[in-house]
Amino acid sequence: MPYRRLPNTDLARLRALKAAFDAGKANYPYHIAYSQKLYHKIQAALTQFEQTLSQYNFSKERQFSCSKLLSEHFKAARLYVSHFIQVLNFCIIRNEMKPAVRLHFGLSVKDKTVPDLGTEQQFLIWGKRVLEGEQKRAMEGGSRIYNPSIAMVGIRFEKFVEHYNNHKNLLITTQKMHEKVLHMRTNIDELIVRLWNEIEEHFNHLDPTEKRKACAEYGVVYVTRSDEKAEVE
Repeated sequence: MPYRRLPNTDLARLRALKAAFDAGKANYPYHIAYSQKLYHKIQAALTQFEQTLSQYNFSKERQFSCSKLLSEHFKAARLYVSHFIQVLNFCIIRNEMKPAVRLHFGLSVKDKTVPDLGTEQQFLIWGKRVLEGEQKRAMEGGSRIYNPSIAMVGIRFEKFVEHYNNHKNLLITTQKMHEKVLHMRTNIDELIVRLWNEIEEHFNHLDPTEKRKACAEYGVVYVTRSDEKAEVE
Protein backbone atom coordinates (compact mmCIF):
# COMPACT_ATOMS: atom_id res chain seq x y z
CA MET A 1 0.00 0.00 0.00
CA PRO A 2 1.55 3.35 -1.00
CA TYR A 3 2.25 5.62 1.94
CA ARG A 4 2.37 9.40 2.28
CA ARG A 5 5.86 10.90 2.36
CA LEU A 6 6.36 14.39 3.74
CA PRO A 7 8.97 16.66 2.11
CA ASN A 8 12.44 16.57 3.67
CA THR A 9 14.18 19.33 1.68
CA ASP A 10 13.41 23.02 1.34
CA LEU A 11 12.82 22.60 -2.40
CA ALA A 12 10.34 19.80 -1.72
CA ARG A 13 8.60 21.94 0.92
CA LEU A 14 8.19 24.76 -1.59
CA ARG A 15 6.86 22.35 -4.21
CA ALA A 16 4.30 20.97 -1.75
CA LEU A 17 3.07 24.44 -0.79
CA LYS A 18 2.97 25.68 -4.39
CA ALA A 19 1.10 22.62 -5.62
CA ALA A 20 -1.52 22.92 -2.88
CA PHE A 21 -1.84 26.68 -3.36
CA ASP A 22 -2.12 26.50 -7.16
CA ALA A 23 -4.73 23.73 -6.96
CA GLY A 24 -6.60 25.67 -4.29
CA LYS A 25 -6.46 28.85 -6.33
CA ALA A 26 -7.95 27.06 -9.34
CA ASN A 27 -10.88 25.80 -7.23
CA TYR A 28 -11.27 28.76 -4.86
CA PRO A 29 -13.49 29.47 -3.01
CA TYR A 30 -16.20 26.78 -3.08
CA HIS A 31 -14.55 23.63 -4.45
CA ILE A 32 -11.19 23.80 -2.69
CA ALA A 33 -10.11 20.58 -0.93
CA TYR A 34 -9.05 22.35 2.27
CA SER A 35 -10.31 25.29 4.33
CA GLN A 36 -10.22 28.87 3.07
CA LYS A 37 -8.47 29.86 6.30
CA LEU A 38 -5.66 27.41 5.50
CA TYR A 39 -5.53 28.72 1.93
CA HIS A 40 -4.63 32.20 3.16
CA LYS A 41 -2.10 30.78 5.63
CA ILE A 42 -0.39 28.89 2.81
CA GLN A 43 -0.33 32.01 0.65
CA ALA A 44 1.44 34.00 3.38
CA ALA A 45 3.79 31.15 4.40
CA LEU A 46 4.79 30.45 0.80
CA THR A 47 5.82 34.05 0.16
CA GLN A 48 7.69 34.35 3.45
CA PHE A 49 9.47 31.01 3.08
CA GLU A 50 10.58 31.79 -0.48
CA GLN A 51 11.94 35.17 0.59
CA THR A 52 13.76 33.72 3.61
CA LEU A 53 15.36 30.95 1.54
CA SER A 54 16.39 33.47 -1.11
CA GLN A 55 18.02 35.70 1.51
CA TYR A 56 19.76 32.73 3.11
CA ASN A 57 21.14 31.45 -0.20
CA PHE A 58 22.26 34.96 -1.17
CA SER A 59 24.05 35.32 2.17
CA LYS A 60 25.80 31.97 1.66
CA GLU A 61 26.94 32.98 -1.82
CA ARG A 62 28.33 36.28 -0.53
CA GLN A 63 30.08 34.47 2.30
CA PHE A 64 31.66 32.00 -0.16
CA SER A 65 32.90 34.81 -2.42
CA CYS A 66 34.26 36.75 0.54
CA SER A 67 35.95 33.60 1.86
CA LYS A 68 37.88 33.21 -1.40
CA LEU A 69 39.00 36.85 -1.32
CA LEU A 70 39.96 36.54 2.34
CA SER A 71 42.12 33.50 1.58
CA GLU A 72 43.93 35.38 -1.20
CA HIS A 73 44.60 38.46 0.94
CA PHE A 74 45.64 36.30 3.89
CA LYS A 75 48.31 34.54 1.83
CA ALA A 76 49.61 37.80 0.36
CA ALA A 77 49.70 39.70 3.65
CA ARG A 78 51.26 36.78 5.51
CA LEU A 79 54.05 36.65 2.93
CA TYR A 80 54.82 40.35 3.46
CA VAL A 81 54.86 40.11 7.26
CA SER A 82 56.97 36.95 7.17
CA HIS A 83 59.49 38.56 4.78
CA PHE A 84 59.66 41.70 6.89
CA ILE A 85 60.57 39.69 10.00
CA GLN A 86 63.16 37.73 8.00
CA VAL A 87 64.74 40.97 6.73
CA LEU A 88 64.75 42.28 10.29
CA ASN A 89 66.66 39.18 11.40
CA PHE A 90 69.10 39.52 8.48
CA CYS A 91 69.82 43.11 9.55
CA ILE A 92 70.60 41.85 13.07
CA ILE A 93 72.84 39.08 11.70
CA ARG A 94 74.75 41.71 9.65
CA ASN A 95 75.14 43.82 12.83
CA GLU A 96 73.12 46.64 11.27
CA MET A 97 70.75 46.45 14.24
CA LYS A 98 70.97 45.30 17.82
CA PRO A 99 69.18 42.05 18.80
CA ALA A 100 67.25 44.07 21.40
CA VAL A 101 65.10 45.62 18.63
CA ARG A 102 63.22 42.31 18.52
CA LEU A 103 61.57 43.29 21.79
CA HIS A 104 59.65 46.02 19.94
CA PHE A 105 57.96 43.28 17.91
CA GLY A 106 57.03 41.00 20.80
CA LEU A 107 59.92 38.65 20.01
CA SER A 108 62.58 37.46 22.42
CA VAL A 109 66.03 38.94 21.96
CA LYS A 110 67.55 35.61 20.83
CA ASP A 111 64.59 34.47 18.71
CA LYS A 112 65.81 34.26 15.10
CA THR A 113 62.73 32.51 13.71
CA VAL A 114 59.52 33.78 12.17
CA PRO A 115 56.58 33.25 14.58
CA ASP A 116 53.74 30.95 13.62
CA LEU A 117 51.44 32.79 11.20
CA GLY A 118 49.42 29.72 10.23
CA THR A 119 45.99 30.90 11.30
CA GLU A 120 44.12 34.13 10.68
CA GLN A 121 43.88 34.76 14.43
CA GLN A 122 47.65 34.32 14.89
CA PHE A 123 48.30 36.55 11.91
CA LEU A 124 46.07 39.31 13.29
CA ILE A 125 48.21 39.38 16.44
CA TRP A 126 51.60 39.31 14.72
CA GLY A 127 50.67 41.66 11.90
CA LYS A 128 49.66 44.28 14.44
CA ARG A 129 52.85 43.68 16.46
CA VAL A 130 55.03 44.14 13.39
CA LEU A 131 53.38 47.44 12.44
CA GLU A 132 53.48 48.82 15.98
CA GLY A 133 57.01 47.50 16.55
CA GLU A 134 58.40 49.15 13.45
CA GLN A 135 56.75 52.42 14.43
CA LYS A 136 58.48 52.29 17.83
CA ARG A 137 61.80 51.40 16.24
CA ALA A 138 61.51 54.29 13.75
CA MET A 139 60.68 56.74 16.58
CA GLU A 140 63.97 55.76 18.21
CA GLY A 141 65.81 56.77 15.05
CA GLY A 142 66.21 53.32 13.49
CA SER A 143 67.01 53.13 9.79
CA ARG A 144 64.26 52.05 7.44
CA ILE A 145 63.79 48.49 6.29
CA TYR A 146 63.15 48.00 2.59
CA ASN A 147 61.96 45.13 0.43
CA PRO A 148 59.39 44.98 1.84
CA SER A 149 58.85 48.41 3.29
CA ILE A 150 56.62 48.76 6.32
CA ALA A 151 54.27 50.85 4.18
CA MET A 152 53.66 47.90 1.85
CA VAL A 153 53.30 45.55 4.80
CA GLY A 154 50.72 47.91 6.28
CA ILE A 155 48.71 48.10 3.04
CA ARG A 156 48.61 44.32 2.72
CA PHE A 157 47.73 43.85 6.38
CA GLU A 158 44.92 46.43 6.30
CA LYS A 159 43.44 44.77 3.22
CA PHE A 160 43.47 41.45 5.02
CA VAL A 161 41.82 42.95 8.13
CA GLU A 162 39.13 44.55 5.95
CA HIS A 163 38.23 41.23 4.32
CA TYR A 164 38.55 39.39 7.62
CA ASN A 165 35.97 41.68 9.26
CA ASN A 166 33.67 41.48 6.23
CA HIS A 167 33.81 37.71 6.31
CA LYS A 168 33.19 37.65 10.06
CA ASN A 169 30.10 39.84 9.65
CA LEU A 170 28.82 37.67 6.81
CA LEU A 171 29.27 34.56 8.95
CA ILE A 172 27.09 36.12 11.63
CA THR A 173 24.46 37.14 9.08
CA THR A 174 24.41 33.70 7.46
CA GLN A 175 24.10 31.99 10.83
CA LYS A 176 21.14 34.21 11.76
CA MET A 177 19.49 33.47 8.41
CA HIS A 178 20.11 29.75 8.90
CA GLU A 179 18.45 29.86 12.32
CA LYS A 180 15.51 31.68 10.77
CA VAL A 181 15.19 29.00 8.08
CA LEU A 182 15.33 26.24 10.72
CA HIS A 183 12.54 27.91 12.67
CA MET A 184 10.46 28.33 9.54
CA ARG A 185 10.99 24.69 8.52
CA THR A 186 9.29 23.56 11.72
CA ASN A 187 6.28 25.79 11.03
CA ILE A 188 6.16 24.81 7.36
CA ASP A 189 6.28 21.09 8.18
CA GLU A 190 3.42 21.49 10.65
CA LEU A 191 1.46 23.42 8.04
CA ILE A 192 2.00 20.75 5.37
CA VAL A 193 0.87 17.98 7.75
CA ARG A 194 -2.30 19.91 8.56
CA LEU A 195 -2.83 20.71 4.88
CA TRP A 196 -2.41 17.12 3.67
CA ASN A 197 -4.65 15.83 6.46
CA GLU A 198 -7.44 18.16 5.33
CA ILE A 199 -6.95 17.23 1.68
CA GLU A 200 -7.09 13.50 2.39
CA GLU A 201 -10.13 13.96 4.59
CA HIS A 202 -11.86 15.91 1.82
CA PHE A 203 -11.41 12.98 -0.60
CA ASN A 204 -12.26 10.22 1.89
CA HIS A 205 -15.41 9.33 -0.05
CA LEU A 206 -13.34 8.10 -3.00
CA ASP A 207 -11.83 4.63 -3.32
CA PRO A 208 -8.12 4.46 -2.31
CA THR A 209 -6.71 4.70 -5.84
CA GLU A 210 -8.92 7.61 -6.86
CA LYS A 211 -8.31 9.30 -3.51
CA ARG A 212 -4.54 9.20 -3.95
CA LYS A 213 -4.88 10.51 -7.50
CA ALA A 214 -7.05 13.42 -6.35
CA CYS A 215 -4.76 14.23 -3.41
CA ALA A 216 -1.69 14.08 -5.66
CA GLU A 217 -3.18 16.92 -7.73
CA TYR A 218 -2.90 19.02 -4.56
CA GLY A 219 0.75 18.05 -4.11
CA VAL A 220 0.38 15.14 -1.67
CA VAL A 221 3.22 12.69 -2.33
CA TYR A 222 2.69 8.93 -2.14
CA VAL A 223 5.47 6.38 -2.33
CA THR A 224 5.24 2.64 -2.94
CA ARG A 225 7.39 0.48 -0.66
CA SER A 226 10.24 -1.40 -2.31
CA ASP A 227 8.84 -4.84 -1.43
CA GLU A 228 5.47 -3.88 -2.90
CA LYS A 229 7.18 -2.71 -6.09
CA ALA A 230 8.88 -6.09 -6.36
CA GLU A 231 5.53 -7.89 -5.97
CA VAL A 232 3.98 -5.76 -8.71
CA GLU A 233 6.88 -6.49 -11.03
